[in-house]
Amino acid sequence: MTEKQIEDSSAPLIDHLIELRTRLIRSIAAFVVAVMVCFAFAEPLFEFLAEPIKQAMLNRGHDPALIFTGAHKVFFTYVSVAMFGGLFIAFPIIATQLWRFVAPGLYKNEQSAFLPFLIASPLLFVLGAAFAYYAALPLAFDFFLSFERPADPDGGGIKIEFLGTVDEYLGLTMKFILAFGICFQLPVVLTLMGKAGLVGAQGLRKNRKYAVVGVLVAAALFTPPDIFSMMILFVAVYGLYEVSILLVQQVEKKREEKLRAEGYDYDDDDEDEDDEDGK
Repeated sequence: MTEKQIEDSSAPLIDHLIELRTRLIRSIAAFVVAVMVCFAFAEPLFEFLAEPIKQAMLNRGHDPALIFTGAHKVFFTYVSVAMFGGLFIAFPIIATQLWRFVAPGLYKNEQSAFLPFLIASPLLFVLGAAFAYYAALPLAFDFFLSFERPADPDGGGIKIEFLGTVDEYLGLTMKFILAFGICFQLPVVLTLMGKAGLVGAQGLRKNRKYAVVGVLVAAALFTPPDIFSMMILFVAVYGLYEVSILLVQQVEKKREEKLRAEGYDYDDDDEDEDDEDGK
């Protein structure tokens, strides 16, 4: 290879690296600005995130209160809230920068196929986060607080009382929200794999038992170590697995119609072969 050929081949790589650096700088800048804005409203944001535990305590006749055990705890809790909120606010900009970096390397049909999933992914994440906040967290905290116990008047038992700290509560809440948001990406992942021919609807149906085990393992990893939280996430995610089967089935149906329109033979043997590959 001549020196000129080496220079010609390295030029596109340098251009891509410059483009990547630009997209990263813009994404980081958007995140930093969003964090600064959220930090200015960190207290009301924390109040919003603390609403599930507040309502659970009020329902049990307690004055809602959280404590902190170090002078710096509340400050760093507000920093965590700001970063958490900043990621939500900046995500559309980050996703846009990612798309603008990737899109020029895709064909028109690939762009039209990929773009809906790029839009669906944050929407499903928000849906999962909303499910965690409005459904899972209230049930979970009501369950956790049910283990409180008043002191025995006869002196035979010990009082068990909830004294939650702000940082522990925020960590648990963010873990719930992130776990549900990530797990709600399952339809996007499986549908993309279906479009790529890596899985088939029939194969997903036949592998339900493995899906049950996989979802249970994921629920155990992503939720606090209690069976109640795990089952909430399991029911939600396994329901999404069944929805994913229907979505992959639609993808296969459209692929079959396209092949038939182009004059290709698409018979049951081909479909069975695809299902074997999708196992």
